Amino acid sequence: MTRKRYSGDFKKQIVELYNNGMTALDIEREYDLHAFVINGWIKLHNKSGSFKVSDNRTPEENRLIELEKENRQLKMENDILKQAALIVARK
Repeated sequence: MTRKRYSGDFKKQIVELYNNGMTALDIEREYDLHAFVINGWIKLHNKSGSFKVSDNRTPEENRLIELEKENRQLKMENDILKQAALIVARK
């Protein structure tokens, strides 16, 4: 099953319909969308005006993602150094 992709303009139109008084249930029925999709778009757009998750992260969330990425990199480098030490010890 493939995931449907919607344009930013379509998402904005749906949010505007909701903000202008149309219920999520009516939007769901009329546009054949799931409620969790509609509510997610509403939450993201009303929070920051953007539908990108990365634009809606807090500074703490961004810092955590950065630290996790750095941690993965350091673990990989550490594994490489351990392997190199084993190779050198064999010779």
